[in-house]
Amino acid sequence: METPAATIHVVDDDDSIRTALTRLLRAKGYETRAYRSAGEFLMSERTAAPGCVILDVNMPGPSGLDLHESLTKEENPLPVIFLTGHGDIPMTVRAMKAGAVDFLTKPVRREVLMGAIAVALARDEEQRLAGEQLRAVRECYERLTAREREVFAQVSEGRLNKQIAANLGTSERTIKAHRAQVMEKMRARSVAELVRAADQLRSS
Repeated sequence: METPAATIHVVDDDDSIRTALTRLLRAKGYETRAYRSAGEFLMSERTAAPGCVILDVNMPGPSGLDLHESLTKEENPLPVIFLTGHGDIPMTVRAMKAGAVDFLTKPVRREVLMGAIAVALARDEEQRLAGEQLRAVRECYERLTAREREVFAQVSEGRLNKQIAANLGTSERTIKAHRAQVMEKMRARSVAELVRAADQLRSS
């Protein structure tokens, strides 16, 4: 299936800035959508296409920082680049701590903005790949029986078959059989891969 083209979302209440950015980005070949406020962006119909958000800070209604906070709670949050004429150090620190790609001030040089967009789109691609991998791991884990999940947990903690057998009150031979099933169902070729899957599940 072909990957959809990246969409750049421009959220700014300044008509001239919004128009200039939209023209620039479309000239660079990006699909671009523009919004006058954070509320308009939130109420819009958005696809699951890759992309990023260029976001003003001070706007009528919810601020850019408020919108960014809302976006971070989504399953696949779009990376955010702040672009403002009224930034200060505390605001910048808050935005960067919340995971913003960059905090740029108006007027911004074209090459600086395009560089930030390249970073944002690369981050979006990494996040989407990580999300797909996590979903695959979860699907594998759902196929494990209750006993296999117990074995999975203990193997991923570095315990030997003999130790697991003692902990679960069964034979080492039985644990070996469960362990083989766990490896197969989790599509793990080594204990290291099993440990990595366990880490992904714990951190999700």
